[in-house]
Amino acid sequence: MRVLTIIPTYNELESLPKTLQRLRAAVPASDVLVVDDNSPDGTGQLADGFAAEDAQVHVLHRKGKAGLGAAYIAGFKWGLEAGYDVLVEMDADGSHQPEQLPQLLEAVDQGADLAMGSRWVPGGSVVNWPLYRQAISRTGSTYARLMLGLKIKDVTGGYRAFRRTTLEKLNLDLVDSVGYGFQVDLAWRVAKLGLRIEERPITFVERELGASKMSGNIVVEAMVNVTRWGLQARWNKLTGKKDPAQG
Repeated sequence: MRVLTIIPTYNELESLPKTLQRLRAAVPASDVLVVDDNSPDGTGQLADGFAAEDAQVHVLHRKGKAGLGAAYIAGFKWGLEAGYDVLVEMDADGSHQPEQLPQLLEAVDQGADLAMGSRWVPGGSVVNWPLYRQAISRTGSTYARLMLGLKIKDVTGGYRAFRRTTLEKLNLDLVDSVGYGFQVDLAWRVAKLGLRIEERPITFVERELGASKMSGNIVVEAMVNVTRWGLQARWNKLTGKKDPAQG
């Protein structure tokens, strides 16, 4: 399988070098695409330096900060056009450990259409997270799971490996989620298609360098979107209206 790991960045000058080094050591067969949203701290230029020295590192420069979802969609389209078989989502801040990527790739190799790194299945854990952060994450996943009828334990997790054919079945142009809710949105779309989703336990480590992009507004936006999606799905089912996300 040709694997592309997509790493969105915005002001990750401190954390990106270590993440890239660990990823290239842990999974040397994986190519890397850094999607930089014109970081004012020079992250994009730093990534260019890595790309100049390593033919497996690529950089996609975007005009400005447009949200996590838009960055990943741009990365997916780049990777699909380049012919990769598996496309991976990974944070730049070290919270997703590159050393655990092989287990996600193994799940895809064994037939999963989407492999998800999960903090909330047996064997999963978080490190250096205060209780209130754990509560927000668990509550958000539980609410999304109940509202959308999902069986996934860690709906909001962002460490994922998509089979190429999975992304090709999604209409990426219809995905307009930009923040925290993007991960919920994509997982729900995959589930609605009846594709195989497998969760593998990971250890999520809170960032040590740089500043978190999480905010209260992002969480509220996600909760509002999940509520809207859930209610719309119920209305569509009641009225027999076809879900546009399913073709």
